[in-house]
Amino acid sequence: METHELVIEMKLLERRLTLYEEKYGVLSEDFYHALMAGKLAEYDAYDETRTDFSRWKGIYETWRRRKEAYRKQIHEREFSRVLRFQPVY
Repeated sequence: METHELVIEMKLLERRLTLYEEKYGVLSEDFYHALMAGKLAEYDAYDETRTDFSRWKGIYETWRRRKEAYRKQIHEREFSRVLRFQPVY
């Protein structure tokens, strides 16, 4: 995946993450750490939160993978080769 495609996908994922962050009142990173530490098990009894948490976790993990791929490309390539330049005429 090209760098500009990673940026576009990360921004789309961030929009989806924002919906969960606004709904539950915490940032995705904090939610993820709490979930992985087993601190949210009490919510498994509720279908809506179980479904939301599963989706939220998946979106966040995908965002993290895309972010890592982006960082790798930025560090491995010459920045001027990564930058998408489209002159305005």
